[in-house]
Amino acid sequence: MSDPVIFHVDANSAFLSWSAVYRLKVLGETVDLREVPSVVAGNKEKRQGVILAKSGPAKKFGIQTGEPLFQALEKCPELVVIPPDYPMYVEASRHFVELLRQFSPAVEQYSIDEAWVDMTGTERLWGSPLLAADKMRRRIKEELGFTVNIGISSNKILSKMAGDFEKPDKIHTLFPEEMEGKFWTLPVRDLFLVGPATEKKLKMMGIYTIGDLAKADLQILRRRLGKHGETIWHFANGRNADAVIPEAPENKGYGNSVTTSSDVTTAEHAHQVLLGLCETVASRMRRDGKCGRCICVHLRTNEFAQLSHQSKLHGATNITAEIFQEACRIFDEAWDGVSPLRQLGVQVTQLSSEPYQQYDLFSGVTAQQYEKKLRLDETVDALRDRFGEDVIRRAKFAQDPEGHMTGGLDKARRTGVTKPIPDEF
Repeated sequence: MSDPVIFHVDANSAFLSWSAVYRLKVLGETVDLREVPSVVAGNKEKRQGVILAKSGPAKKFGIQTGEPLFQALEKCPELVVIPPDYPMYVEASRHFVELLRQFSPAVEQYSIDEAWVDMTGTERLWGSPLLAADKMRRRIKEELGFTVNIGISSNKILSKMAGDFEKPDKIHTLFPEEMEGKFWTLPVRDLFLVGPATEKKLKMMGIYTIGDLAKADLQILRRRLGKHGETIWHFANGRNADAVIPEAPENKGYGNSVTTSSDVTTAEHAHQVLLGLCETVASRMRRDGKCGRCICVHLRTNEFAQLSHQSKLHGATNITAEIFQEACRIFDEAWDGVSPLRQLGVQVTQLSSEPYQQYDLFSGVTAQQYEKKLRLDETVDALRDRFGEDVIRRAKFAQDPEGHMTGGLDKARRTGVTKPIPDEF
């Protein structure tokens, strides 16, 4: 039996690279965004003006992904700024994954721009892992027009860590026997799933490198960090038994959030934002034939403090009005009525696969009323699917037509509309 060989393939600066290729190949532009200081950034006026992707020349100015656009412009006033084009990114990602599946049927997409590929037992087809990775890298570059980093190892966690070594357009290996020299010397913040808060706690325990974490006492990590401490300890030791799963796992919940263009300072304004979020969440649930029992509301103040509150319904539902009513009740309990809010979110979990919601005996609503609400929502869904989501909106949004379905995904991605791209992209 062949030893396991797992590739982690990550598109370099995906959003900017895909935008550059599209503009060159489809729009016929002559300037390659990857060769000039450029970024993909959200709408500054709507407080979504953060850097989503940057070019190599932009990086030389100290511009970082995630920083506010205004700071990036201060570092480089001549910076070329383009808006994100999510429909095109979805289509580019589809071409990317389709090419990977030509090397192996076992491809697990981890995000829009990265995937694991199980290459175990493919040596007779593609040669050694390094040779196969080079063929894959070259084909992506020649046929799709962008570069990738490929990490190679015997499991998913080590291949992902290898892929994060020197970029762009590189291939790296990180097998267990290479960990001490290539892996354990890295700062602990470089380990997958170690964020700033966890890094701070680890440093207080005298853990500064991945090697320090690998050699730490597991019982102490469990006491200090709980289950997460055990997980990252195993990762630091290169242990990860997760198999590459070709099909995406089923949704465990449905949620959307939105950063508002101005601070939310009244319950009335917040309820209107929540209604727009509930519209998109509930419509997606109905489309997938899912209902949920647990409703959660997430809030972020203008000082970036975060809080969330949740409750469980007596029965599962995907009716917009019921999710909205519970979200408002939760919000009123959670918010202090004073702190200005910049972001709100709604999530529904504890899903049921039943095609119809469970009837709630404690609500006072009759089965006939319940069915009437469901049929109304389904009629609205059908109209929006056929004529566009703006064809019908609630009276609450008469003065705010843009906000009647909000959160998370770009409108084209919510409705499944993608921008056609030539096969050579």
